[in-house]
Amino acid sequence: MTRTINAALALLVAFTFCFTFPAHAVENTWDYSVQVSSTVEASPAKVTLTWPQDTNGVPSSYTVYRRAPDTTSWSAGTTLAGSATSYVDTSVAAGNSYEYRIVKVAGSYTGYGYIQIGVNAPLVDQRGKVVLVVDKTFTTSLATELARLEQDLAGDGWIVIRRDVARTDPVPGVKAVIKAAYDSDPANVISVFLFGNIPVPYSGQLNPDGHPDHVGAWPADAYYGDMDGIWTDSTVNYTQTINTNSVDAARMSNRPGDGKFDQTVLPSEVELQVGRVDLSKMPGRTTWGGPATFPSELELLRNYLNKDHNFRHRKVNPERRAILGDYFGQRGGEAFAASGFRSFAPLVGADKIRNLNREYNDQKGVWIPQVAASDYLLAYGCGAGSYSSIGGLGATGMYNDGTTTEMVSKNVRGVFNMLFGSWLGDWDQEDNILRAPLATSQGLVSAWSGRPHWFWHPLGAGETIGHTARLAMNNKGDYQTQINSSQNRIHVALMGDPTLRLHPVVPVANLNGATSGSTVALTWSTSTDSAIVGYHVYRAATADGSYTRLTSAPVTATTFSDSAATSGATYMVRAIKLENTTSGSYHNASQGIFW
Repeated sequence: MTRTINAALALLVAFTFCFTFPAHAVENTWDYSVQVSSTVEASPAKVTLTWPQDTNGVPSSYTVYRRAPDTTSWSAGTTLAGSATSYVDTSVAAGNSYEYRIVKVAGSYTGYGYIQIGVNAPLVDQRGKVVLVVDKTFTTSLATELARLEQDLAGDGWIVIRRDVARTDPVPGVKAVIKAAYDSDPANVISVFLFGNIPVPYSGQLNPDGHPDHVGAWPADAYYGDMDGIWTDSTVNYTQTINTNSVDAARMSNRPGDGKFDQTVLPSEVELQVGRVDLSKMPGRTTWGGPATFPSELELLRNYLNKDHNFRHRKVNPERRAILGDYFGQRGGEAFAASGFRSFAPLVGADKIRNLNREYNDQKGVWIPQVAASDYLLAYGCGAGSYSSIGGLGATGMYNDGTTTEMVSKNVRGVFNMLFGSWLGDWDQEDNILRAPLATSQGLVSAWSGRPHWFWHPLGAGETIGHTARLAMNNKGDYQTQINSSQNRIHVALMGDPTLRLHPVVPVANLNGATSGSTVALTWSTSTDSAIVGYHVYRAATADGSYTRLTSAPVTATTFSDSAATSGATYMVRAIKLENTTSGSYHNASQGIFW
């Protein structure tokens, strides 16, 4: 069970996890979302929301709510006729951001849509501090790539607090390292990036995928982001006896004093945006106990750092489109795949989502071939699962189980991925398929979205993927679906770099400088990106930062003179773009280039 799934178990999974697996013509899972996108105008300021109409009839009504991002109260709603497919808001102002919720009432279901919109929203060039926790195993072998990562983080406005830990360190000791960094500056420490096989916290007595043989402690990376919650190891006394794999059963069993925490529901709000890049236990076995087929853990991590760098600098440029394959259907209203439709439409537009179920009339076996054939900024796939497979996604077999090795060997090309199915949300397993996208040439992010649903719409306004992870961890109903099982539990986790953003800008090139007395003269070549409004120049006392912006407004020339230069200073230049997306417009900075 921990590596492959046979035909009998696949059938059991299908029936146990989701009640039944009826034959169906294409179920309209997307109708459980509102696939909202937008256009904006700055003068006079106006926001226009649009969405496609339901496929199975006209709903009773739509109600639109608004608030400022990161606030807790929605405005009084505006109710529209069920035939409406747009909403215009003129009570907006340029330079601001807004968040909208659209609630659709239909005969047998309720759909929800969310979008965060900027109207020429201002630049965010200081991101705060990120605690980069690195597995000591790789501090020497990946020294060059890790130094480049730190520079990339600084070049995106982060101050990096680097901490190296051993993979054998106790979990509370790793947490103490993170909390010490947080306590030194709680207003500015925002994110924690776990790189390598950082010790895995386990907690609770839960089975969010519904299997009796999967009840027990699950991985709980939210522990590393919760700075003031009380985590105990004294009350849960549970032995997993149904799982016939003795090692797996022991891993899930949770007894007082064993180092696994008691909490199933998060004990308090998670403060930090947590993400993990862990490619240990990923040999890529094609048969039970067979030889490894993947590169080593070291090379998988090196590959991740290389593609992370290339994406940030837009050396690769995946098309802004999405692809989705749903092999569960509506499931009594849970409609797992609605989280993909709901999240992707604000980011690329509903017309840029390839719905493989409609395109292929619900035929299984097309997801991996199609996602491998072209690049997609966003991808979602779900079906009956195991640790290392998702039913319906693969090209062969009775159940078309797409496996970890097939995803990697076929090289699926989704960059930001949502996957869902039984077992795989418990990601700390050999060849776990939730981590498979991180082992491909382009995959940077993967999340188990369905129990609970994730909400990625803030990415369209320039937020980080870590921001959406913290949102998913802390969500207690502020963001809604018809049914959102297992929200606010300890198992919610992000596989990938939490500081990544969706819209990289082509940076400047050929940055050079010349010193004359106390003056530094910088020159550079223009960014080749579109809609560049100018360039900001920054200076730091050391290459590690922090960087202070020297330009009050973007300069349009490709030169800059600093007449107050200090000895040994490092300079950084970032191209500034007015990013126009299906989530409005905001000022977006490229990666910094240094001199």
